[in-house]
Amino acid sequence: MQSIRNIAIIAHVDHGKTTLVDKIIDQAHILDERKVRTELLLDSNDLERERGITILSKNVSIIYKGVKINIIDTPGHADFGGEVERVLNMADGVLLLVDA
Repeated sequence: MQSIRNIAIIAHVDHGKTTLVDKIIDQAHILDERKVRTELLLDSNDLERERGITILSKNVSIIYKGVKINIIDTPGHADFGGEVERVLNMADGVLLLVDA
């Protein structure tokens, strides 16, 4: 049986949550490096790309030392607090990203 951990990334709006997830994806080598890709992979919604914010939570899974880690990118804007609260109920832990 494989160990699974659900980790939510939380931070204020525009503090780099989605950029951090993009870099984790790069380091995990889970995408085909031969294909051209855009930044902010998880912000796939047109409105999210236009405004530069995460509106709907999304996840990506990586395997690290035999543990499947589901990383959940959450919205940072106060208007989407309900979405964050819903996700936190599913998470085993959080990664708090602080930009000083």
